[in-house]
Amino acid sequence: MSRTHVRSGIALCAVLLVAACSYKEKASDAGGLAYAEGAAAAVGDANGALLAYEHTVGVQLDRAAIAPRLQAIRSACSDARFGTCTLIEAQQSAGDWPQARAVMRMAPDAIEPMIALAAEGGDTGERSTRAEDLAVVVRDNTTEQDRLTKEMARLQAFEARGDLSVADMIALSERIAAAEAQLEAAAREGARYRQRIDTQLLTVQLRGRDGEQGRSEIGAAFREFGATLATGTAWTIRATAFLLPLALVGFILFAALRALWRRRRRG
Repeated sequence: MSRTHVRSGIALCAVLLVAACSYKEKASDAGGLAYAEGAAAAVGDANGALLAYEHTVGVQLDRAAIAPRLQAIRSACSDARFGTCTLIEAQQSAGDWPQARAVMRMAPDAIEPMIALAAEGGDTGERSTRAEDLAVVVRDNTTEQDRLTKEMARLQAFEARGDLSVADMIALSERIAAAEAQLEAAAREGARYRQRIDTQLLTVQLRGRDGEQGRSEIGAAFREFGATLATGTAWTIRATAFLLPLALVGFILFAALRALWRRRRRG
């Protein structure tokens, strides 16, 4: 093997070793800067938290208003009437107890107007809000992307050299491809975190009023009266047919014991 190949192989190993160790270097000299840049671009609180909010609200409406209200919510979301909105889920069930559900990812300023639209003419029941702090995962993701970017720059600079052997070029190409895939995955993950911070999740549950549900149950009972009566009559007939032989045997035994007891009394 020529000295040129030996030197190029040593240089390639050195570059790959430096790239593998760049994460520790990044954490020590540039981690704080990456976190500060990520925090400045996100919605956070005074303590530096990067919060991802999720809201759930229940609304009671007249049964006839549930389907039109779900359609109104979907239209307001698709038209971005109150701001950026993406409809994630919309479902509806009919019958005696109709209900509907809509899940949306929205701009923070659009949450309250959408809740007001959902509750118009109805009663707002339970409502909950939860927040998850993503500051640590955003910081780690930003640090990882920066590390991979630096590694790509080092590898590409080494790739530009003209004294590499075929084996070195193959190994270097494989390492570059792996770094590119890792960087793309980290970027996608960072985009998901950013979306969760910049927008908020809203779940709206639409249900019929409690009074209507009670009246519906009474109406259902009246509608099922005939079927219930027929079922009860059938079970009564079956029970009578099953118990009649037992009752007959019991009567015979009772009569025999009573006759025996009377004879003993007379004797």
